[in-house]
Amino acid sequence: MPVGAKELHHTGRIGWLRAAVLGANDGILSTSSLMLGVAAAHATHNNIVVAGVAGLVAGAMSMAAGEYVSVHSQADTEEAELNLERAELRADDKGEHKELMAIYVARGLEPALAKQVAKQLMAHDALGAHARDELGISETFRARPIQAALASAGSFAVGAAMPLLVTVTAPAAGLIPLVSATSLVFLAVLGGLAARAGGAGVTIGAIRVTFWGALAMALTAGAGWLFGSVL
Repeated sequence: MPVGAKELHHTGRIGWLRAAVLGANDGILSTSSLMLGVAAAHATHNNIVVAGVAGLVAGAMSMAAGEYVSVHSQADTEEAELNLERAELRADDKGEHKELMAIYVARGLEPALAKQVAKQLMAHDALGAHARDELGISETFRARPIQAALASAGSFAVGAAMPLLVTVTAPAAGLIPLVSATSLVFLAVLGGLAARAGGAGVTIGAIRVTFWGALAMALTAGAGWLFGSVL
């Protein structure tokens, strides 16, 4: 590899990729399932569209709030751990140096080299060295609540808009099969793209999300048909 060339790794994408894929997947699946359930209950076309719009707005806000609270809790835990580590570095610098050295020895370095590495890293950035090697906290994997919330809400809205637009333009007679088929295609494409972005197998990713999507839509439509016939 040429000197200065930067390797491309997929781990840096994990934070935003997880939130974006989860949001878009939920947007397609929950909105299409909701509209299919309402359609199976013999609702009017307008009522189905209203249900889809309501599902888009409510789902996007729910995803944003849930992701923000969840990731913020992780961020709070990380910050508490870092504060504790700062206090330990101030109180016992030599002890923290020995602790870091022991970590490197456990990973396979000779004691003399481990001591030298620990000394140099702590001289450069003591907290960063302990955060990374003792606590497992790095800049790549730091919790980012606002980023996660916006990614989830935005991707959910984009995902939900797909089956909603199909519903708006679809004829009432063929709405259920058309929304079902297009939503499964959307899910398969999303699963394949997510797998590719994460460096995994595209086919397996597409099959996995399509299977669970079909199951969810079938169960929701069945529930709508059942309660629509009873009530």
